[in-house]
Amino acid sequence: MSNDGFKKGLDALDQGPAPSDAPGADAAPQAGGLPPHPTVDALREEFGAAVLRHELVAGDEHIVYLPGERALEVLGWLRDQQGYDFLQDLTAVDYGGGRRIQVVYQLWSIQRKLNLRVKCELPLDALEIDSVYFLWRAADWMEREVYDLFGVVFRGHPDLRRILMPYNYAEGHPLRKDFPLRGRFSRAEQTRRALSMKTEDHYSPQELEIAHLLGQSLPDVFGEGETPSSQGQFGGMGGAG
Repeated sequence: MSNDGFKKGLDALDQGPAPSDAPGADAAPQAGGLPPHPTVDALREEFGAAVLRHELVAGDEHIVYLPGERALEVLGWLRDQQGYDFLQDLTAVDYGGGRRIQVVYQLWSIQRKLNLRVKCELPLDALEIDSVYFLWRAADWMEREVYDLFGVVFRGHPDLRRILMPYNYAEGHPLRKDFPLRGRFSRAEQTRRALSMKTEDHYSPQELEIAHLLGQSLPDVFGEGETPSSQGQFGGMGGAG
């Protein structure tokens, strides 16, 4: 990149984000002018007002919004009556500013070769929704990830616990827009907590109980007077070989 181009890039940072271009003639149609989707038509006929709204994005991606309290019922109907036998993805979106968190289900019907995206918007003071684990087993770790990173509780999940952060992580849910960029604790406090962790702190109480029942020992922790450097590259993960 030339010096002029680099300077223009820095000027753009000072100016802040520019407004988006006005929608052109080829913009995706909004509610009331959407192309038909057989499943959306069937949904409206079966559930009526439970289909809160219908949107189209990226030209051909249909999205329907459902009340959170009807999600399990309607998603079960989509699987059993409309053939959506594959849960491609389950995630969440937080747009910040106090707005509701969206739980997103991306569905695919293998036989009908149809996509459908379902969204449920949950208020920040009631982040609970029924688990779809018993509809699609693929939801297991996906729901745990949304619980871990966004704080959404999935009622009826058989093993709802953190999956990326330690089970005793105390700073909240890192993908929430209200989560500070560097975490809720100071760097000094984060360092103190990290250095004070024992091997057991990397496992949930359930995992520790299973290890005990199976007679399995945990990797060695730092011995008295030892430091990570004195145990080699993989300190805390067993003794030196």
